[in-house]
Amino acid sequence: MATNRTLPFKDMGGCSISGVMDESGRRFSGEEIIRSIRNMHERSNGLGGGFAAYGIFPERADQYCMQLMFDTPEAKRETEALLDERCNVHYAEDIPTRPHEAITDEPLLHRYFVSVEPDKSRPHLDENDLMVELHMEINTTIQDAFVFSAGKNMGCFKGVGFPEDIGEYFRLEEYEAYTWIAHGRFPTNTTGWWGGAHPFSILDWAIVHNGEISSYGINKRYLRNFGYECTLQTDTEVIAYLFDLLIRKHGLPLEVACQAMAPPFWEDIERMPEREQAQAKAIRAVYGGALLNGPFAVVVGSTGRMIGFSDRTKLRPQVCARGGDRLYIASEEAAIRTICPDPDVVWHPDGGEPVVGELQAGVQVA
Repeated sequence: MATNRTLPFKDMGGCSISGVMDESGRRFSGEEIIRSIRNMHERSNGLGGGFAAYGIFPERADQYCMQLMFDTPEAKRETEALLDERCNVHYAEDIPTRPHEAITDEPLLHRYFVSVEPDKSRPHLDENDLMVELHMEINTTIQDAFVFSAGKNMGCFKGVGFPEDIGEYFRLEEYEAYTWIAHGRFPTNTTGWWGGAHPFSILDWAIVHNGEISSYGINKRYLRNFGYECTLQTDTEVIAYLFDLLIRKHGLPLEVACQAMAPPFWEDIERMPEREQAQAKAIRAVYGGALLNGPFAVVVGSTGRMIGFSDRTKLRPQVCARGGDRLYIASEEAAIRTICPDPDVVWHPDGGEPVVGELQAGVQVA
């Protein structure tokens, strides 16, 4: 006689992602993205939430906004000494927050608006290279200090908690941005801690991710060859660094970079026309270390652009919509309709197919 068993349940589709971009450049309050991500409350478990916003510091758009978390006052002092040595610090302040009953054990949260002086001994490095180097140095050499964003005219806000609570804690309704992305975390393999919450960011790239990068070890070792160190104990970190490496450093077009990270299967490549086949094989040969294995759906923010794409078999959900000047990308259609009840069009992109929003020609964001 067969025995009935109830197997332990594990939610393999957890995490929520949402992104909204106004391609006209019109800035809007963070209250909207909070409502969108709140709609998917059950997809996270309170161990991480976060947001990234673009266009929020127009009065300091030419300066890097370094937002850091410190576990100790000593880490803050050591970091500030390094910043004084490497940068011109134009302004510094505590990141504004409000007391919130759901947010506890928060670290010290501070931000610095800085510019980077050229290194005459290394003229081949531009200011972005020097900022990446500084970002990596803080995360790897200063105990209890973590950079959670360091781009221009943008910032990340993240922590341990449900995303709607994190948004209220950071007073995001007081900011205005032309792009917002958000994440609600349901960690399955790594711990929930402030630095491990999404988004993950480098320069102006910010990534929110639903899924699991099973190639994390290979990707991490590949990135180390180019000076990127993964220190935040979450697989999503590699995606942010890969976007910076492939697009900013190597100059790949967006579509080619996405193809490197989520390439067609070999059997599909063999059926391509000769020229496309040659390119696809070259990308897989040159950028094998950048290939992302595992189920994933991501929303990527950068200056003037928002991108959504998923793994080549689309093992994580992603739905897109357009309404007027806005592009919406989310894990669930309901999260879009919460803030855009009647979109012009709704669609589900194919696996590996990037969906791109860009500022309209001539739009100035600062």
